[in-house]
Amino acid sequence: MKKQLGTAAIAALVVAGAALPAHAVTYGTPTITLSSSHLSGAVGGVGDQTVSVTVGQSGADVSALTVSASASSRASVATTGDVTVTGTGAVRQLAVTARGRGYTDLTVKVTGLGGKTATKTLSYAASAAVQNPADARYFSGASDSSAAVDVGGGYTVVADDENNVLRLYDRARSAAPVRTWDFSSRLGVTKEVDIEGATRIGDTVYWTGSLGNNKDGEYKAPRNTVFTTTVSGSGSGTQLAYGRSYKKLRDDLVAWDEANGDRYGFAAGTAAGEAPKQIDGFNVEGLEFAPGSTTTAYLGFRAPLAPAVPGGKALLVPVTNFDKVLSSGSEAVFGSGVELDLGGLAVRDIRKNAANQYLILAGPWAEAVANGDSAAPYALYQWDGVPGHAPVKRADLPTTDPGGWEAIVEVPDLTAPGARVQLITDSGSADLYGDGVAAKDLTHPEWKKARTAWFTLT
Repeated sequence: MKKQLGTAAIAALVVAGAALPAHAVTYGTPTITLSSSHLSGAVGGVGDQTVSVTVGQSGADVSALTVSASASSRASVATTGDVTVTGTGAVRQLAVTARGRGYTDLTVKVTGLGGKTATKTLSYAASAAVQNPADARYFSGASDSSAAVDVGGGYTVVADDENNVLRLYDRARSAAPVRTWDFSSRLGVTKEVDIEGATRIGDTVYWTGSLGNNKDGEYKAPRNTVFTTTVSGSGSGTQLAYGRSYKKLRDDLVAWDEANGDRYGFAAGTAAGEAPKQIDGFNVEGLEFAPGSTTTAYLGFRAPLAPAVPGGKALLVPVTNFDKVLSSGSEAVFGSGVELDLGGLAVRDIRKNAANQYLILAGPWAEAVANGDSAAPYALYQWDGVPGHAPVKRADLPTTDPGGWEAIVEVPDLTAPGARVQLITDSGSADLYGDGVAAKDLTHPEWKKARTAWFTLT
């Protein structure tokens, strides 16, 4: 038989049990990860890029965790109080308000239950304030933006002349690219094509290399490349597929010019040892179709001027079978050169809208200097695309900020009051952070960036 406990014995056990401590909750060490360990911003920047902070702790609800900056290695750039963290879930958003130009390492700390903490380091770089910061955004991941094509839904595909990567950006945000494409293998190249111009007809985007020598005057075959991509989708869902390429356009241009009395000096401009960005050099930076045409495209030259003297005119050369050059590899056929008075400036980009209203981004023919061409004059000219008709200046562009104006994203209705146009800089030669390092040579892609800005046309 089982032995029965007496009432007194049971009471003693209950009292003893009540005196035992409850089992203590054990919390693990918090975890913290950053979507990127490097971040760039700007003094006075509006809508600067943020970093996602993902946190967790075993035994604790994530809403009980707090995230903050606990230290800064350089308070003149940003203090802990300049760091803002929003959100209460597992993923928070961290933003930094820059105080000054330069670099700082920010210690980002998560504090969990039980007094336990964990940290990560965010390396932050701030560029200087620019004019009209409310109208400026920054596309990160590359600094040498050279051509852009609107793909609808508020997005644009941007080319870079230091590599063959095409990047998709939200036009209104300071952000990294949403998607990238590198068609080097399809193009059969291992070096940069030096993409400098682009235009879109329907679902086909045409891209052109500079066609010139490199800065040391050496011929590099990849630069003698034009190619197409096919667009599907739009906005953030845009996709690009490789089309076809043609690698003899420079040769065709030289032969055409020689057959017409060396009017523009293309043979001399492409000779060994000749730098492309000089007044009598050879460098293509613009590409756009003629009014109402899907076959004739204008090549816009940064160099040479016509004639190749200070105050000379900017040069466009029509390729009258440009569609067939790309679709079937036909030898290029050219029309008469179009010479435009842009006040001694050259073509840095040319773009039109559906109404055949053209904007020409005019800038210097010379090589960029340490500040990225910012001291040189730039202007926007309106044109109707008809040879013999004069362009009209619509705006002088500011030149005190780093970077040279390089690409027109889209042409608005130029007859509308207050029409605004979005431009992008090539900031590759600019010293963005005050350390004497050109943006193109920075070691972290998150710190490389090109500025985009909107301008109201008068």
